[in-house]
Amino acid sequence: MKLTHTKAVFVMVAVTMMWSIAGVVTRHLEQARSFEVTFWRSFFTVLSLLVLLPLFRGREVFARIRQGQWPLWLSGLCWSVMFTAFMVALTLTSVANTLVTMALGPLLTALIAWMALGHRIPARTWAAIVLAGAGIAHMYGAQIEAGRFAGTLVALCVPVAGGINWTITQRAHAQGQGVDLVPAVLIGAVISSVLTLPLAVPFEASAHDIGLLAVLGLVQLAIPCTLAVLCARVLKAPEISLLALLEVIFGILLAWLGAGEVPRTSVLTGGALVISALVMNELIGWRQRA
Repeated sequence: MKLTHTKAVFVMVAVTMMWSIAGVVTRHLEQARSFEVTFWRSFFTVLSLLVLLPLFRGREVFARIRQGQWPLWLSGLCWSVMFTAFMVALTLTSVANTLVTMALGPLLTALIAWMALGHRIPARTWAAIVLAGAGIAHMYGAQIEAGRFAGTLVALCVPVAGGINWTITQRAHAQGQGVDLVPAVLIGAVISSVLTLPLAVPFEASAHDIGLLAVLGLVQLAIPCTLAVLCARVLKAPEISLLALLEVIFGILLAWLGAGEVPRTSVLTGGALVISALVMNELIGWRQRA
């Protein structure tokens, strides 16, 4: 599939809309809870990718997975942490808390790459890190007072694992070992399914729940992850980062309109600081490179 720049932008917007349905769908589950939610979504992601991967990459993709070197498997492990932490966080805290915390990904990635690879962090990114940190501190402070801190800490595992994942793939690329991200997603879904299965038993999900989680596995994870990799071949990194922020906006709106989950004032204030910091950082960087 070849995309023009304009088509890639529209596809990436559609990707963020698909990513954003996790919160509202989770709020309509009847009986499935915590690790069972994670297991079923990861399980259906595995089934979906087993069909999608040969269509997009041919059957030889499975041979490449078997022959994959350590960066591919470490990337898969990072994906498994992201899948598991995201769904568990949604069962412990609000959709808005989870998505705003996940939005820290680009800034945490910059910090991890600075510590692990020695990448220089521009002054604009340091300023964005400070501003986003203030927003998260405001959000976290209100949650500590309300006694709802655990879910946001779990959500923080997602951008941390994402930053480590990016650092691993960049280091592998520098050493001539490219990491194919979509097969890494499949490996992550398999690991997540295997690790959460013992914690999911005994199963309590109704047929209604399993149907919704199957939709998440296919529509919210397998399809958009595959399309995002295609978009990344056409769009530049700042464009991807800015468009990906739409997931936060779409996700909060869908949970608000579709599940009646009104975001708290502290989350909106802290989230506005985080989003402003990310937009400022990417736009200034884009302008300087231009």
